Amino acid sequence: MAITAAYVSFAMLEATDGLPVFGGPAWLGWVVAAAVGLPVAARRRRPLPVLAVVVVASASATLLDITREPYIATALALHAVGRYEPPRRALPAALIALLAGAIGLVVGEAFLTPSGSIADSAGLVGLFWLLSGGAWAAGAHFRQRDAAAERETQRIRAEERLRIARELHDIVSHNLSLIAVQAGVANHIAEQRPAEAREALRSIESTSRSALLEMRGMLGVLRSAPAEPLPRQPVPDLAALRGLVDRTIDAGVAVDLEITGTGNPPPGVALAVYRIVQESLTNVVKHAAPANCAVRVDAGEESVGVQVVDDGTRPARSGGGHGLVGMRERVMMYGGEFTAGPLPGGGFGVSARLPCERGERG
Repeated sequence: MAITAAYVSFAMLEATDGLPVFGGPAWLGWVVAAAVGLPVAARRRRPLPVLAVVVVASASATLLDITREPYIATALALHAVGRYEPPRRALPAALIALLAGAIGLVVGEAFLTPSGSIADSAGLVGLFWLLSGGAWAAGAHFRQRDAAAERETQRIRAEERLRIARELHDIVSHNLSLIAVQAGVANHIAEQRPAEAREALRSIESTSRSALLEMRGMLGVLRSAPAEPLPRQPVPDLAALRGLVDRTIDAGVAVDLEITGTGNPPPGVALAVYRIVQESLTNVVKHAAPANCAVRVDAGEESVGVQVVDDGTRPARSGGGHGLVGMRERVMMYGGEFTAGPLPGGGFGVSARLPCERGERG
């Protein structure tokens, strides 16, 4: 708006102060000067209509010799067209505007000015093309930059949605699977073995509290404003695997956990290992229980290896859902290696190795 007001004021001053040789009534000079400058204020909302009006008004101002700088407004309008219109419309519009402006300058300078000539108009046309074409090119560059920034924003949002989906799947699927198994056990033995049924109910309570704690932690992060510090919630690590295994044992799966090595993996890698074990045990509970399961974690200085194998019998189509996909994505995020599939002697195995020195890949 400030640019528009300054330009219109200058154009009207020229139209009434006699800088060019305009012999018409003052009101006509004001009208044409306003038609040249005022539409520029709307160039961001309606780039093409504004360009059309400005080009016609600028040509009229040149032919009537009302102002010497009518094509500054054309340059501003062309910049808006380059920035806010798609190339399939912006480029033809720019070519038409540049051609129309050049014709107006040649006619006004060579044929309507007593001392003018085509040679004199060539310099004006070159300056006009340089100014207006450069403005359009700058607008097109900004459009490409904005489009690239938008694509990057969409990519980050998609990755964030994927991360949230993985976390929700791991938390909800694991804990609900344990609760479902324990509830079934409690219902089955409630009358014959009430003490064991109460133990299953206590396990359900513990599992539910654990799930709620993790869900509250995730919701706290999601609800935090960008400028606010994230709420401090305990992040599951290798030490938390014991509690995870104990809850799985309560669900009827015999699990043997062994953690070796003295390495201290970064929190992100430790969380990935925890989620891999969690999802693997969830699959054992859902598809292979009752079964024997072995969890082996090797925490080295440079990498962390994890292996989960069971001897259960699975349905033919089990194990190919979101869980394995999520585990593979977690490992690939850190540049690690991941394998999963049926074992030759029966059962199912999941194996992964994550490097500790490499950061998470965005």
